[in-house]
Amino acid sequence: MNDKPDTLRTVAVAGYALQAAGFITGGLGNLVAVVLAYVKRDDARGTAYEPHLRWQINTFWGALAGYILGTLTWLILIGMVVCFATTVWLIYRIVKGWLALHEGKSPYPYS
Repeated sequence: MNDKPDTLRTVAVAGYALQAAGFITGGLGNLVAVVLAYVKRDDARGTAYEPHLRWQINTFWGALAGYILGTLTWLILIGMVVCFATTVWLIYRIVKGWLALHEGKSPYPYS
């Protein structure tokens, strides 16, 4: 299928956009993005878009772990620092991934 790379690029762009929209949707965009990445992961295997979908999946799970840890430690006041750091990390991952996609590169260094 000739349009497969174009479709996968669209999926990767949509994933980053949904992750960014997660800040407005209370995380629902992140959930949709990770489901989309899991669904299209096999189609992307061996293409330039595989690392982007993997990056999006890893970003989701890392952010979820960070927010859970932050919530569990909120009462001892370190939780707000953990949640803030997780938010900064999440923004970094979205921006780095989106820019790498735009430049036709992998978001992972040295790959």
